[in-house]
Amino acid sequence: MNIGLFGGTFDPIHNGHLAVAHAAAERCKLAKVLFVPGDIPPHKRKQPITNFIHRYAMVALALQGEKKFFPSLLEAPREKYPTGEDRVHYSIDTVQRLKASLAPTDKLFFIMGIDAFREISTWREPEALLRECEFIVVSRPGYYLADVADALPASLRPKTVRRPSRRARPINTLKLRGITLHLLEGVRVPAAATDIRAAIGRGGKLEKLVNPAVAEYIKKMKLYANPASEVE
Repeated sequence: MNIGLFGGTFDPIHNGHLAVAHAAAERCKLAKVLFVPGDIPPHKRKQPITNFIHRYAMVALALQGEKKFFPSLLEAPREKYPTGEDRVHYSIDTVQRLKASLAPTDKLFFIMGIDAFREISTWREPEALLRECEFIVVSRPGYYLADVADALPASLRPKTVRRPSRRARPINTLKLRGITLHLLEGVRVPAAATDIRAAIGRGGKLEKLVNPAVAEYIKKMKLYANPASEVE
């Protein structure tokens, strides 16, 4: 069985996230996609993030009625270190814990956006992470598989990946030394979560941006009334 792992802050989860998951599931024949809200993403430690319980609740609401998509507590808050410091979740640990629970015949796919993938070399144990599962990288206009290859750690980076000509059919899968990368193109994401938070702060309408149940939850819990501060 092919299983997708879709991590993020989901602050809040929006229709673009669902569009990405549907496109990834179709492209790589995913039987299941786990949406994994991150408690404290290492690269966002200094940024205000809505409390985990609210973000998880919104993910669960957004996935109601979806047969292949499921909310996951893989990166739920953990007990602090004895020093009082928060325990952050690293993707390499999350992936390895998830794989330990899967059947030997299952195949794991890590879903992420091109902007995040461009920072993959700065993640914890990037080479090991890239070999643990296949990656589905969601592109944006103007990005090609060569840009994905350029983001790899220097030890894994191929010498050349040709950029497609206008007439040539683009190649959207790259395989090299135990690593498989899929470039997912053509997914329309209406707005970023930061734009949605700003719209909420201005009293804007959410109907075309998030699931109705998520919109109702945001209003009921009064989330993002002040998008510059963390909501408890």
